Amino acid sequence: MSISVVFLPPNLLPFLLAVSLILSPSLSLPTSPTALCLCSAIAMVVFLRLFLFSLFFSSIYAHNITEILSAFPEYSEYNKFLTDTKLADEINSRETITVLVLTNSAMDSLAAKHPLSVVKKALSLHVVLDYYDAGKLHDISNGTTLSTTLYQTTGNAPGNQGFVNITDLKGGKVGFGSAVPGSKLDSTYTKSVKQIPYNISVIEISAPIIAPGVLTAPAPSASDANITALLEKAGCKTFANLIVQTGVLKTYQAAADKGLTIFAPSDEAFKAAKLPDLSKLTSAELDSLCLYHALGSYDPTGSLKAQKGSLPTLATNGAFKYELSVSSAGDTVTLDTGVDSSRLASTVLDTPPVCIFTVDSLLLPSELFGKSPSPAPGPAPETSPSPAPLAHSPAPLAPSPLLSPPAPPTSSPERSPSKSPTADSQNSTADKNDAYVGVPAFFTGLVSVSVSLIVSTLMS
Repeated sequence: MSISVVFLPPNLLPFLLAVSLILSPSLSLPTSPTALCLCSAIAMVVFLRLFLFSLFFSSIYAHNITEILSAFPEYSEYNKFLTDTKLADEINSRETITVLVLTNSAMDSLAAKHPLSVVKKALSLHVVLDYYDAGKLHDISNGTTLSTTLYQTTGNAPGNQGFVNITDLKGGKVGFGSAVPGSKLDSTYTKSVKQIPYNISVIEISAPIIAPGVLTAPAPSASDANITALLEKAGCKTFANLIVQTGVLKTYQAAADKGLTIFAPSDEAFKAAKLPDLSKLTSAELDSLCLYHALGSYDPTGSLKAQKGSLPTLATNGAFKYELSVSSAGDTVTLDTGVDSSRLASTVLDTPPVCIFTVDSLLLPSELFGKSPSPAPGPAPETSPSPAPLAHSPAPLAPSPLLSPPAPPTSSPERSPSKSPTADSQNSTADKNDAYVGVPAFFTGLVSVSVSLIVSTLMS
């Protein structure tokens, strides 16, 4: 048996053996050259796997727009509004993105006369779901392109209102404007601020990009929002009637001015086969159930994705937690109660400080449905099995399938720049999560194949 077929540099063997011993302290030192090479090869594969894993995980959520802009006082107003509108959370949850920032004086012209909900729409047009640095701006295919913005993903942008026109004007200038036909290129590229290729690019432009109709559209205040009418229109009439019946609607309305997020179950959710019998609940428990479907804060999708740990609801009090846990996979956000889980299905309203979502199933708090009620007392033979739960005992609902609802187009039109960083360097965080699943599997296969090849070589 020859060991010369194992191509390991001699000066690397001691290091790899040390890694082997660290990974397995009980491993005894090999005595034969064959075993020495085999252990060293396995250690090398393990080391490479750990190294590549560290590189992979360090790239996830590798930017924080708030921290980036905090180093530039001239963008403090812009940074503040990104935080107030919760757009910062959405930016941080995405990869391959370009943020078009405005100086404080430019922000004054946009924010001075408009409510926060309108400012959020306008600033969403300044977040491009593609990567542009100075070089790429001056190398746009055909000299002009229409690029998708964050506003397009809301589903509230008719026509081309959610796209921006980026045109190389030559002579060192690049113009920006709305993609709505007839719009002017009222803004120009000023300078590069910060780049993390090809994750995030922050560039300064001279003036706000204003799409027709964005600043002139009526912006309902939180107190003016007709919650029940919005819920009925969204297919949540049963839940709307329930919050009116219990009087919880008044609690919602009182919380709206400071911040309110509602998770409204659809009418179909109340027809689920495994839904507990709500008629068995007391009035106080029914109130708590309705309050459990709302947060006392404004939390749009991006903010929910950024949440860590459990969230208190309007039902939370000193005696009971009534909390929700949030998880996300790509563009899918799931709420977990400890008893069941439900997916965010659609956005009914996103007008700071109020956000209303529909959810696939009723949220069942563990405080009410964590345990089945005890069976009716009665004599039973000592040898008989424990009585089964009553037919109406609340059982945990099966988690809804984690299927993303149809999303608005997030890719640029046909005239998008052809020289993107990579073919799969796209806008949605779904790609990132696909990578999260695929990369460990890839490395596991790599380790298995590598070890098999080494062993078969040594044994030949």
